Amino acid sequence: MRRSDRLFDIIQILRDGKLHRAQDIADRLEVSVRTIYRDMDTLVASGVPVEGERGVGYMVREAITLPPVTLTAAELEALNLGMAIVAEAADDDLKAAALSLADKIDAVLPTGTIAEADAWKFAVYPFSNATLGFTHMPALRAAIKARQKLHLDYRRIDGVLTARTIRPLHMEYWGRVWTLTAWCETRDDFRVFRVDLIEQATALPELFVDEPGKRLEDYQS
Repeated sequence: MRRSDRLFDIIQILRDGKLHRAQDIADRLEVSVRTIYRDMDTLVASGVPVEGERGVGYMVREAITLPPVTLTAAELEALNLGMAIVAEAADDDLKAAALSLADKIDAVLPTGTIAEADAWKFAVYPFSNATLGFTHMPALRAAIKARQKLHLDYRRIDGVLTARTIRPLHMEYWGRVWTLTAWCETRDDFRVFRVDLIEQATALPELFVDEPGKRLEDYQS
């Protein structure tokens, strides 16, 4: 697993606001406790609001979101798509400008202050990978709004292609990476999917209604 992917997974673990021991995180991600300590130091230095210490545990109290007064989600999506396209262009000046702009946007995402412009390292995925998910964004947004089930062909980080039937609930931005929170009927549990790893998203004729234990508020509680 790439370090950037592991850091993303750590954020997913900590976002429930509960205290997590380094040993438990290490066991879950199949790495050493020393590796988790280094990862926590990286996240703290990157401005992620991680609280805790070695031997006690770690937690995230504050939400990591884009300030709503800056850009809407749709505006951010459009901006990132534009940067992704420009960054793949042959013009070196435009490519450098796109990367510089991305750094400035990343710098305002955490709720804390980032000491260095390039400190948000865990969120830096290749632009060519980021573009993969944008083709699915309209279908995902529409399904969330219509409360329509989706069939996903999803390639896990380990490269395995899986088929899922989901109830899409919410999308979030993680610094050039969008995620989709959903109730996965295939796994009978909540799952968070990286949008750039979705290979196909197909709307199903079946709609869904709120059911206790399967709602976004249940996932966030």
